[in-house]
Amino acid sequence: MSEELRLALIVSDSAKAQEGAEALRDAHAWVSPEDADVLVVLGGDGFLLHVLHEMLDRDSIKPVYGMNLGTVGFLMNGPHDHIPIIHRVTEAHRVPVTPLRMYAVCNDGSEFKYYAINEVSLLRETRQTAKLEVRINGRVRMEELVGDGVLVATPVGSTAYNLSADGPILPLGAPMLALTPLSPFRPRRWKGAILPESAEVEFHVREPDKRPVAAVADQKEVRDVRSVRIRATYEKELTLLFDPGFTLEERIFAEQFQV
Repeated sequence: MSEELRLALIVSDSAKAQEGAEALRDAHAWVSPEDADVLVVLGGDGFLLHVLHEMLDRDSIKPVYGMNLGTVGFLMNGPHDHIPIIHRVTEAHRVPVTPLRMYAVCNDGSEFKYYAINEVSLLRETRQTAKLEVRINGRVRMEELVGDGVLVATPVGSTAYNLSADGPILPLGAPMLALTPLSPFRPRRWKGAILPESAEVEFHVREPDKRPVAAVADQKEVRDVRSVRIRATYEKELTLLFDPGFTLEERIFAEQFQV
């Protein structure tokens, strides 16, 4: 990357992020997000995902350098350390992230399309368990999955909800998806599957009136779905920037040895 890069500063509304931004606002000649080559995002993981989703929705995708002024900061770099921000961005490693595209059809026939960076999940809406038919590339692989639901996670998202549901951690850059059941009742011992990233995953809801199901693409929810189709969307590839020695790949690797 060149030092001629134009940077835009995007700050979350949190007091911590706003306070941290004061040290940066006068440290660089910032431009508007529309004119920038790279977006510098201050906040936490949730705010970074919000910025990434806005780019996807607007079809205006640019590299993003996140700086953690939130809580966990799994997708972020460390806070400002007096190294000029242009130097940190210039020296950063680029990590490609392929989002998922979810097509959902509701019981009333309405259709929705949303993108997910972490995962797409299907969740029961009532006390009744969800009953789902699972298809991979158009072929029925499981006639009936009964439980709280199911999710499909990317490598980036495999350490989030997927890991909490006992799903596998996927190495960053691996062309794979994690298919993980949520509290499965039948088949009780099924732990899920690892799929090629190129796979198209479909879920069809059985007894949708009696057993309503919601579909969630990261934070965006669609209720009373009848069917959901998910696949990776390479034309919407995102780029995250990380400081040398502070890579997302190392964090995902380290998560596998947490005790």
